[in-house]
Amino acid sequence: MRALEVHHIGHAVLDLDAAVARYEQLFGARCEHREVVPEQGVEAASMLVGDDRIELLAALGDDTPVGRFLVKRGPGMHHIAYRVEGIQRALDDAAAAGCELIDETPRLGLFGLQVAFIHPESVDGVLVELVEPSRNGAEHG
Repeated sequence: MRALEVHHIGHAVLDLDAAVARYEQLFGARCEHREVVPEQGVEAASMLVGDDRIELLAALGDDTPVGRFLVKRGPGMHHIAYRVEGIQRALDDAAAAGCELIDETPRLGLFGLQVAFIHPESVDGVLVELVEPSRNGAEHG
């Protein structure tokens, strides 16, 4: 597997509106896209900071992946996402290297991306997301 770039860093927040405003005020960030995804239990905002992205994630409830993260750890860095070409091949390579996969096959993620996660225990405590833009050109985090 070869990561082409860091696509975004995921930041779990308690109040999405406040976090968006804070990123705009403190860092001059611009909200690229915002979306509620009930099946994943989040509302997310992709913030552009220069050429880079921060994905702000607010849980829609405590019994969601981001909700459980917030209950256990509080707000903070949730994951790092790497853009790859050939996401299934990248997953196969990660599994062959001994990584524990959360997703054995890619799934549709936020903003139309193909995504898959690698368990934090396989990457020194960091949840890793692999992303590949969909064929329709979705690039958002």
